[in-house]
Amino acid sequence: MTFGNWLALFGAMAVLAAVPSVSVLTVAARSVSDGFAHGAAAAMGVVVGDVLFILLALFGLALLAEAMGDLFFLVKYLGGAYLVWLGIVLWKRGRSTQARPADSAATLKSSFMTGLLVTLGDQKAVVFYLGFLPAFIELGTLSHPDIGAVLASAVLAVGGVKLGYAYAADKAGILIGAKLGSTLNGLAACVLVAVGVFILAQAWQHG
Repeated sequence: MTFGNWLALFGAMAVLAAVPSVSVLTVAARSVSDGFAHGAAAAMGVVVGDVLFILLALFGLALLAEAMGDLFFLVKYLGGAYLVWLGIVLWKRGRSTQARPADSAATLKSSFMTGLLVTLGDQKAVVFYLGFLPAFIELGTLSHPDIGAVLASAVLAVGGVKLGYAYAADKAGILIGAKLGSTLNGLAACVLVAVGVFILAQAWQHG
């Protein structure tokens, strides 16, 4: 894998990560409601999910992922229900003008799991990467350093872009002040519920 190929792969992943999507909405909502640390945790969950799918694609396990369809749909149901629950909790809390709660390990873990479940809920991502990666690399001749380079590209590109969204959303929440911030928290809650319902509807349609 040449540096030119790696750079092209990095750029393509960054552009795709920047396209508004369910994961972007989730990261932004967590950042608006609880601060940058939670948006960053959700972003890391998205990255871990992408890395898992890339590994499945690189090692030719797309068929295994397809065979695990029921399990993936279970993850999708779990992820959708979890987002709806988070949205409801945020809505109840967001009606006040109190400052954001202090970070805790438990809530940061919940933010990470939010990003991870949203990503794992779309098993088609394995097939996407299986078709996407060969445009930049030869899957059949990948060495261990090449695999490391692909994963590093995903972590830096996807993680960097999602962190950018988390930072921007956090700054927006700070700049508009506490009173409007409670309104923005309500909007973030609506986003989480809407994303959760969308994921649940997809799982129901294909279940």
